Order: sequence, then structure tokens, then C-alpha cells
Amino acid sequence: MFKKLPPILKNFYFVTGICFFIWMLFLDSNDLISRFKMTAKLGSLENEKEFYQEKISEVEKDRAELMTNKELLEKFAREKYLMKKETEDIFIIEEE
Repeated sequence: MFKKLPPILKNFYFVTGICFFIWMLFLDSNDLISRFKMTAKLGSLENEKEFYQEKISEVEKDRAELMTNKELLEKFAREKYLMKKETEDIFIIEEE
């Protein structure tokens, strides 16, 4: 049975190398498929990181403006939190 095999397949080092290669490609916990998935996930996470860093810089800029400009702070409080002065009345109109 082993006499019909080519001599390269009888070589212990060649067979061991092929088995190791197959193990690393498909059976190991860090196989090729997992590496591709992890690389794709890393790319999407880096995109999310950039998005959130931009949002953080916008919020920090808005915060700095609100803390330095009293009129802008009052406008923000009135629009966002419906705050008012004691002598004012607020009417909220909701569209149906």
C-alpha cells in the first residue's frame, strides 16, 4: 500500500508540515477565517472611534461656547429644557 505513494508523501517532515499547515488554517483558535473576521471588526471599530471622537470635539466646542456666552446659555436652556423667567408664560404647540 505504501509502495504506490510518491516519495514526497513518505517524507515525515513533509507530512508533518502539511498537517501543521492544515491545523493552522482551519482548526486552530486563531485560524485564517477568524483572522479575517477580526480584521473586519477592527476596521469597523476604528470607524466608530473616529465618529465618536468627532462628536466629542463638537460637544466640547458647544460646551465651551455655552460656558462663555450667557445669552447663548439662556437660549439653550429655554429651547432645550423649557426654562422661563418668573414673569413669562410658555406655550408649547404640538403638531398632530
